[in-house]
Amino acid sequence: MPSVLPDGEPMPEDGALPPSAFEGAGARPLGFYLHVPYCATRCGYCDFNTYTATELRSSGGVLASRDNYAEMVADEIRLARKVMGDDPRPVQTVFVGGGTPTLLAAADLVSMLAAVRDEFGLAEDAEITTEANPDSVDPAYLAELRAGGFNRISFGMQSARQHVLKVLERTHTPGRPEACVAEARAAGFEHVNLDLIYGTPGESDDDWRASLAAAVGAGPDHVSAYALIVEEGTQLARRIRRGEVPMTDDDEHADRYLIADEVLGAAGFDWYEVSNWATTEAGRCLHNELYWRGADWWGAGPGAHSHVGGVRWWNVKHPGAYAAALAAGKSPGAGREVLGAEDRRVERILLELRLRDGCPLSLLLPAGLAASRRALGEGLLEAGPYGEGRAVLTLRGRLLADAVVRDLVD
Repeated sequence: MPSVLPDGEPMPEDGALPPSAFEGAGARPLGFYLHVPYCATRCGYCDFNTYTATELRSSGGVLASRDNYAEMVADEIRLARKVMGDDPRPVQTVFVGGGTPTLLAAADLVSMLAAVRDEFGLAEDAEITTEANPDSVDPAYLAELRAGGFNRISFGMQSARQHVLKVLERTHTPGRPEACVAEARAAGFEHVNLDLIYGTPGESDDDWRASLAAAVGAGPDHVSAYALIVEEGTQLARRIRRGEVPMTDDDEHADRYLIADEVLGAAGFDWYEVSNWATTEAGRCLHNELYWRGADWWGAGPGAHSHVGGVRWWNVKHPGAYAAALAAGKSPGAGREVLGAEDRRVERILLELRLRDGCPLSLLLPAGLAASRRALGEGLLEAGPYGEGRAVLTLRGRLLADAVVRDLVD
């Protein structure tokens, strides 16, 4: 089953936010995340809030189906407009994720985008992204998305090796993601991303190099590479526990990361976040940068998380409960937390240190500043930026990013 929602205080039924959430809002960009919780099958490693048709039938009293899902999301977008009041900011980024958004008709994704445009307006240069499974789109579908306003697309490639895809229980065949990049370019998409996963049980260094070569050769302007995290409760975790497949270790993950940085760097991709590389500044994912820089976003859909001005909240997880709340004219929010100054300071360090620009040393307390000097001496932080007042991870520092962050937040 999908992961558990965090604890928090109750969400007001009307979704109202405290006045503090809007202080200084004009200086922050605003984005929307639209969650589509449907999948044809559940991949063995997946811990996201997604549901197959079988899981929805077994949940009882289903009120949310693919057929009416786009209108439900539009209802939440209209609720967002009421909550945000006369906030004049146009939306800078829209990201449709899942699940598998492209299980819905292209017209449904376009209609959800239209609801954002109608209620909030879109910035002239707004980044509009959808995730897509390689086997759930074709040229006509991509052309309809592009005509409807989408200008960026992210394909879940994961690997170029069939035996690795089999362990991950991915349904597409090797070569299909590369073909999707060509089809997206032909449809007029300016920016295309490929998602890769390294550290799958049974994957070798040669397998990983082959996946990177295939991804680079396809011609995207953005590549994301994530270490496989085996979450408890997933099918893959059970298979590893039974000894059916081996578990990779941290050293293997580090080796694969170094290979990724080497191959992508040689192909003209620069890292701008620990797990993300782009060929140009324009090719970066602006929506994800919005998260990492603590800006404002509204997450619509079951289990979606939002953040506005230091207030974080999350929706009920199940599509049926989500639909019922909206049908009753209530916020689908399950809970929220209002972050204090210290929480926000710590989060800035946690998130900004992952970026190529790093985080200001001025955010650090005395113990954290002392830890930063040790990290500099150990080659974990770059000397040049440090002298200019910023903590920026070196390549070795990226490998140990979590440990560096733990020391700096003290």
